Amino acid sequence: MDGVDAETLFNASTTGYCYDDIVAIPGHIDFAAGEVDLTTFFSKNLELRSPLVSSPMDTVTESKMAISMALMGGIGVIHNNMTPEKQAQEVMKVKRYENGFIMDPVCLSEHSTIADIDRIKAQHGFSTVPITDNGRMGTKILGMVSSRDIAFIENRDTRLSEVMTREKDMVFGYEPITLAEANEKLRASKKGKLPIVNQDKELVAMICRKDLVKNSKFTMASKDANKQLLVAAATSDKWVQEEVRVRLLMEAGIDALVINATQGDTTAQVDFLKRVKTVHPNIDVVCGNVVTTRQAKSLLDAGADALRVGMGVASMSAESAVGRPQASAVYHVAKYARLNYGVPVIADGGITNPGHITKALTLGASSVMCGSMFAGTEESPGECFFHDGVRMKTFRGMGSLEARSTSPKAADRPGVKVAQGISTAVVDKGSVTSLMPYLLNGVRQGLQKAGTRDITNLHSCLHSGETRLTLRTAMAIKECGPYHMVNVGNSTPYPI
Repeated sequence: MDGVDAETLFNASTTGYCYDDIVAIPGHIDFAAGEVDLTTFFSKNLELRSPLVSSPMDTVTESKMAISMALMGGIGVIHNNMTPEKQAQEVMKVKRYENGFIMDPVCLSEHSTIADIDRIKAQHGFSTVPITDNGRMGTKILGMVSSRDIAFIENRDTRLSEVMTREKDMVFGYEPITLAEANEKLRASKKGKLPIVNQDKELVAMICRKDLVKNSKFTMASKDANKQLLVAAATSDKWVQEEVRVRLLMEAGIDALVINATQGDTTAQVDFLKRVKTVHPNIDVVCGNVVTTRQAKSLLDAGADALRVGMGVASMSAESAVGRPQASAVYHVAKYARLNYGVPVIADGGITNPGHITKALTLGASSVMCGSMFAGTEESPGECFFHDGVRMKTFRGMGSLEARSTSPKAADRPGVKVAQGISTAVVDKGSVTSLMPYLLNGVRQGLQKAGTRDITNLHSCLHSGETRLTLRTAMAIKECGPYHMVNVGNSTPYPI
């Protein structure tokens, strides 16, 4: 047979391999790429329709990203570089999304200006804003401003009171009102948004026509038993500090708790895991990060429902003397966790293109966590800025000094601070809902070329030896990419 099986490749020497070092030998194709099923597991009890997970980084995942990831069949992990109360609010935004009601719309007062609308458009991507008595939710609505009201006005300092559509000319939904009734009223009004008010005309919620389109468009959405979008949230492994955070996240409705640590094999994390399982036995807990079976055993014995695999390979990590090349780490940990405990693993780090996602799954990962891949998208936190005429967004590692300085507990950490990550900026990539289909189609094509119809079969072929692999030389890696070409613009075959 061509190539070698994974067991032979990864145990033949002490050499560790990364994704680019290996390539899978093709299999027989008797089905179309569209027939490939990417259904997989994030943790023991959470099934996803696609294997992609957004990383718990403060420049990657908050509620907007988590919502989009779930709509596309994956899941987002909301970062914990914020107060427990704020993180719980972000979780609730995701869980409420399927209700169709926008509970915290951006509001302005009649004394605000068109320039404020422009700022909201640049930051959030929309320009239809309700005008309330004091610019906040829960106060009397005075009108609405949309892009049509301000499109041809040159003086952007014009007050909104001069251009807004007055409340007497608007259509409202009055509470109590069901989502079905509100949606029907929105359709009949032919408006873009429908404000929901009480009898005193105080704004309590809104619904948006775009949301109706999304709900009918995203048929692969990851949902719980209550038909709400799935969402996970991160926490540190310090129980005394995080007990309140865990309780608030549970009350907000998280589907999984992800412990954030660069090295998961610690007494602190094992103790944290046992305490969570005692107090909240029904929640899935994702532990890590680990790269060896010895590390994994401690957490699996303590009851981990999934493991994050990856140390020293993430794009935003500072140079580390401790870790393991990612392909070797994923194979060894995934095999051990699956065959001995029935626990899925999440490949975390080293992903720059759809081929890397396919390789991670081929080597035993059930899902793949991406940070840099989703940074700079419309749904990632932060404001856009222009550099040399290019629209960009900040992206930083959670071990960077900038991220650590904004942590709610930064003041409690005296002493010399050592950077374990870096900060940079990435080119604006547009919406993640446009990026995800590209990534998933690439993964489907990869599985098709390997001759497997789904991820379950892919893993079976790996452990049976049917999957054949081969190493690549540096020259072979070079030949697999573009070369002898002149860059005449953004000719990159995939967003980076």
